Amino acid sequence: MAQSGFHGQKYREFLRLREPPSSLTTRSIRGVNVAVTETRDDNPVHGLCGEIPLEDAYIVSLKLRDYPDCEYWERGKCVVRPDVKAGTTYLYDLKYNPRFVIERPFHSLHFYLPALALNGVAEEAGARRVGQLDCQFGTGFRDEIVRNIGASLMQALRRPSEANQLFVDHMMLALTAHVAEAYGGLHVSKPARGALAPWQVRRACERLEANLAGTVSLQQIAAEFDLSVSYFSRAFRVSTGLPPHRWLLRQRVKVAKQLMAIRELPLSEIAISAGFANQSHFTRVFSSAVGVSPGTWRREKLGSTEAEA
Repeated sequence: MAQSGFHGQKYREFLRLREPPSSLTTRSIRGVNVAVTETRDDNPVHGLCGEIPLEDAYIVSLKLRDYPDCEYWERGKCVVRPDVKAGTTYLYDLKYNPRFVIERPFHSLHFYLPALALNGVAEEAGARRVGQLDCQFGTGFRDEIVRNIGASLMQALRRPSEANQLFVDHMMLALTAHVAEAYGGLHVSKPARGALAPWQVRRACERLEANLAGTVSLQQIAAEFDLSVSYFSRAFRVSTGLPPHRWLLRQRVKVAKQLMAIRELPLSEIAISAGFANQSHFTRVFSSAVGVSPGTWRREKLGSTEAEA
C-alpha cells in the first residue's frame, strides 16, 4: 500500500475542520514521514467523518477531551461505542479504515506512524520486525509516555515557527520506539553507553553551531558519521552531558549573551542572529534558562561592566 502521509491538512477534510490543524513532521530511520497533528473543534460539523486512504500505518491518538458514547467504525460498519476519556491513548490501524461519528466537540493529538518507521526502529536495534500493533479497537490505554511526549510537543505545535527540529526529531523517535516496544512486542536490549570519538564530538558541535536556528535534522548529522539516529543521540548525550536539542539551546543562549555585550545591537536582531524565531521566542527561552529577561540581564551586565571600568 502507498504511504498517504496522513497528517496536517489531510485532517481538515477528514474531520471537516474549519481551520487548518497544526502539525509537525520528522523523517524516520527508514526515511518516511512520522508526524503529530493537533485537531480541535468546539463546534464541529456533525455526521460520519471522512475516510483515510488504506495503508500499512497507524494513528496513535492521545485524547485531550472526554467524548462519551463515541460511535467508532471499522471496515464500513460500527463496531463499538466507547466512552472516551481525556488522557487516554487509542491506537488505530489504517488498514481497517477507522472512522467515527462526529456528534460533539473534540480535541486530540494524533501521531502518524507508518509500519516502515516502526520496523526501522527494530532493524536498528537488531531485533525482529514489529508485527501487528495491539490496537484493541475501542480500548483506551493510560499511557504516561505518550501523554508526556504529547505535552512536550504542544508548545511546538502552538508555535511551529519556533519549533526546534532537533527537539521534534528527538521526541518523535522516542514515541516511535515506545510504541514499537509497548504495543508491537519489540524487545530491545539495554544499549551500551558508548561515547563519540573526540573528533566526532567536535564536528557535531560545529555542525550544530553553524545552524543555530535548528533546521538541521538529527538524521542529517548522524549520517555524516555513518551512525544511526538513536545511537548518535545517545552517544552525543554521553559525550556532552546533554541531548543535541538541549545542547543547541544552551549555545543559543551563550551566543545571545555575547551579542548583548554590544550595546547598540537591538534585541530583535540578537534574537535572529542567535537562532530564535523572533524576539518574543528569545525572551521566553532566555528567561526560562537564565532566570531573568534578556533586557534585565543586559542592563545588569553592562551596568556592572561600566562600574568596574
